[in-house]
Amino acid sequence: DFHYNQLVDRKYAEVSEKLQSEEILSRQRANELHVLRSQFNNLLHMVIHSNKSLNFSIAETLPGPIANISEASSQSSLHLPSLFTYLPHLIGKPESLKPKFQLSKNRYGASIVMGIPTIKRDKISYLNPTIASLIKGMTEEERKQCLIVVFVAEVRFITTLSNVNMPKFPEYIQSGLLEVIAPSPDFYPNLDDIPQTYGDTKDRVKWRTKQNLDFSFLMLYARSRGMYYVQLEDDVIAKPGFFTIMKTFAEQQTSSRWILLEFSTLGFIGKMFKASDLPTVVEFFLMFHKDKPIDWLLDYLLSVKVCNPEKDSRHCGRMKAEVRRRYKPSLFQHVGMHSSLKGKVQKLKDKDFGKHMLHRAHVNPKAAIKTSLVPYQKFTLHKAYIGEDIFWATTPGAGDFINIRLTPPIFLEEILIRSGNPDHAEDIFQNTSVLIKPDPKFASSFLKFVKNGKIPFHPVDEGFFKVGEFDKQGLAQFSIPDTVGRIEHVKLLMNANNKNWVIISEVCILNVLTCIDNILYCNIQISFYIIHNFSLPLVQTCLLVRFWRNIYDFSTLNYAPLLLFHYTPKFTLEQIDIFQILSA
Repeated sequence: DFHYNQLVDRKYAEVSEKLQSEEILSRQRANELHVLRSQFNNLLHMVIHSNKSLNFSIAETLPGPIANISEASSQSSLHLPSLFTYLPHLIGKPESLKPKFQLSKNRYGASIVMGIPTIKRDKISYLNPTIASLIKGMTEEERKQCLIVVFVAEVRFITTLSNVNMPKFPEYIQSGLLEVIAPSPDFYPNLDDIPQTYGDTKDRVKWRTKQNLDFSFLMLYARSRGMYYVQLEDDVIAKPGFFTIMKTFAEQQTSSRWILLEFSTLGFIGKMFKASDLPTVVEFFLMFHKDKPIDWLLDYLLSVKVCNPEKDSRHCGRMKAEVRRRYKPSLFQHVGMHSSLKGKVQKLKDKDFGKHMLHRAHVNPKAAIKTSLVPYQKFTLHKAYIGEDIFWATTPGAGDFINIRLTPPIFLEEILIRSGNPDHAEDIFQNTSVLIKPDPKFASSFLKFVKNGKIPFHPVDEGFFKVGEFDKQGLAQFSIPDTVGRIEHVKLLMNANNKNWVIISEVCILNVLTCIDNILYCNIQISFYIIHNFSLPLVQTCLLVRFWRNIYDFSTLNYAPLLLFHYTPKFTLEQIDIFQILSA
């Protein structure tokens, strides 16, 4: 069996998420259709029974359809709960489920959709700085993968918002990064009839109930627009680079069981969900929208999902921690002083936001990792490799090692390993070598290049080659020439005892030509998946695929045609047939 590399894993996960989301949407639509048929059937029977002459005429003209509708929608049929179950005032008001106002370029397929609900505050608006902070904190490439939806929770405020704030972001509205929507007033029930609970005032009960409905509308609107959904508020600032950190943290979750990823400790700020989970989340919110505040409902949802009522609260906490995972330090800070609830002043600050970044996350290739170093408490090497935490080792000495065996071997572009962090600047690697070992298929040609002086590496024991050493700041960063071929091992070897403990705060193993590596290494079905979107004339296709076979079989290391192959447009189905034949 060949190993699937990281790109294929991510693509497969994306397709699975989208498929699951579409299946959930399909089931919802089917249920809504049942409800509509039932309502139509009731209306039809009312019309028929209210006029005997009309009854005779319709029954005589349409006996089959009436019988079919009656049978399909009879009172004995079972129907799942729908939106109308929790919001019955919406029945007969289809327009209430659409935005009353929508400023959108209809961007779909985003990696992350960020939802920002906002209302008019009495004293000051924080929305403009919030949007500016989010946009400024992303690179141009990140902006192409993102969608920001501003949800104006009161229609009368939309004119002011459009005139004051939105003209400051025309470029991002035009590009599709930024959208503005407002709900129909008919979406909300009569909020004056809601019973008071938990000693809250009538105004607070109305405010928290409306907030539950606001968040639900926004989530339902956003669920089909991207892979992940992040809930924010209209009075936050973001750390630069937040987008890639969130995306990387989500992709590196080893279990698909997670329900919630948190990027802030406060309220409902920085809460990430899988888009495919949003229908379940929203249904739970709507089920109890009159009863509890939104953050309480979220915690109860997790309890219902994973807690055993026969176990104690500690066990429940451990179970919730499995599906509710926290990223540190926080990526968002609350800056608002005046709440959206009239008269409420809040000085909430996230204490983790100002902390130094103690570790950095990267999407590293699959690997089997071994070390002779003893980890301190929970700070394991695996966590450092996937970017979840630091690696902290006690009593490092001469001969200690870390070996990263890449599965499968890859074409390396760069190695970056950073030791120490702002809290423990002295816990760095000293007198430590960085070694690499080529894939056995490339070993002979690799050695030939070393002997000819074409690559500046030095052979050591067991087929390894020394790339360099950690510098005085505890950083090892080396570019790997294209000509070395696939690398199977990256190894750190300590040449002397360390005075201090050692921390690894960042590991980045950057591979080159990921798509081509798939074609060379994976089986034909995986290669098929990756290249089926390429397109070349048939003659060139044959030549390039034959060249690919030569590289794979004889370890030819001329990458120019590979680069040409990588950057061409996409194959046709006819050309893929040729690819299958030539690569068999």
